[in-house]
Amino acid sequence: MNKGIYKIESNERIAKNIYKMILSGDTSSITKPGQFINISLEPFFLRRPISVCDYDDNSITIIYKVVGKGTDYMSMLKKGDTLDVLCGLGNGYNVDKSEDKPLVIGGGVGVPPLYNLAKKLIEKGKKPIVLLGFGTKDEVFYEDEFKALGCIVKVSTVDGSYGTKGIVTDILPDKSDYNYFFTCGPLVMMKALSNAIDADGQLSFEERMGCGFGACVGCSIQTKNGIKRICKEGPVLEKGEIIW
Repeated sequence: MNKGIYKIESNERIAKNIYKMILSGDTSSITKPGQFINISLEPFFLRRPISVCDYDDNSITIIYKVVGKGTDYMSMLKKGDTLDVLCGLGNGYNVDKSEDKPLVIGGGVGVPPLYNLAKKLIEKGKKPIVLLGFGTKDEVFYEDEFKALGCIVKVSTVDGSYGTKGIVTDILPDKSDYNYFFTCGPLVMMKALSNAIDADGQLSFEERMGCGFGACVGCSIQTKNGIKRICKEGPVLEKGEIIW
């Protein structure tokens, strides 16, 4: 983990209530896909944890949804503004545990961390199938970006306005087409996937956080392997250790 001042290079709307922000600064503490940053916003007491969508040697891409005062404030920030950021938080996904044909499944704002994950899986010679679930067509984002990586991509929308009508469990491929899974999204979605998929996998959880680095123990949950802090021992947990 490192703490620093990061400069906003861009901040743009890419779908309904969805924004993409690129920050420049030190990325050396980001070592795995699925890690997150914790952003200090001047008018608010608590930092805002946001997953890392992508990164390189000197920039971080995040995607966030405007759902309250904090993210609304973020959406109004401009190029050249700076943010106080805790970087490289959480354990991230372990791509080495993946089999050769993984499913990568995202729901809504659970999609962003899966983009860099897909990149890393492809670098390892894996062939991910990407399933993206949204509420409606207006909320769909990053379908083309995953396709540009070479991934097979399927999309579902709850209202049927784009892709397949339904949720991501409705677009699961045949069992012979995959042998592992990674997911991030709403709890109800991940529980349904865990019950529907026989293969092993890794799931990234969201919990309200105080500090973001394990000191306050405010995001702790009970697992089969004992109490774990989502911000420190998580946000990624193994399917077999989760108590639903």
